[in-house]
Amino acid sequence: MIDKPAGLAVHVGPSGGPNLEECFDALRFGLSRPPALAHRLDADTSGVLVLGRHPKALSKLGRLFQSRETEKTYWAVVRGSPPADQGVFDQKLLKVNTRSGWSVKVSDEGQAAVTHFAVLGRAPDIAWLELKPETGRTHQLRVHCAAAGCPIVADRLYGQAEPGKLLHLHARRIVLPLSKSKPPIVVSAPPPPHMREALAECGWTSET
Repeated sequence: MIDKPAGLAVHVGPSGGPNLEECFDALRFGLSRPPALAHRLDADTSGVLVLGRHPKALSKLGRLFQSRETEKTYWAVVRGSPPADQGVFDQKLLKVNTRSGWSVKVSDEGQAAVTHFAVLGRAPDIAWLELKPETGRTHQLRVHCAAAGCPIVADRLYGQAEPGKLLHLHARRIVLPLSKSKPPIVVSAPPPPHMREALAECGWTSET
């Protein structure tokens, strides 16, 4: 597991640029091969990212993610007010290709997508959300929040770009049931520096 910084792509894209995979050679620690990605995070998202050491481990991790046996928890700071203190976003999502690239939108023609949400704190014009996705659609959390009228802070695609600010979406925790005879592995990542001021406004402390 690593704590991925916001703003860094996990792998090389069509336009090139720095990416996380090019750093994996430094994580060999004496082994013959570098680790590899077991899943993905958006370039703009920070937090817990799972790596696999060898093909057997990657295959097992892939099955866990595909069968939804993992539990992922994200923290987000959003603009506006969520529709309730807790609930479920379940709009279907459709990936759309355009001349300028692609994006995701809510559509009855899209794939099923389910996100559980809970408000952990509030401040004027913003709220701190816990988000637990059941599905793993591209940009699911970002689109679901925007569709609910509370886009994530500094979401340049589905909300509003905010110069000098990074996306306020963080992969806070993951639970991996790797063994039937042992407790699951639970890993958390502390909130990144760029989110802490807004989280503190909503009641977060370093002890939370």
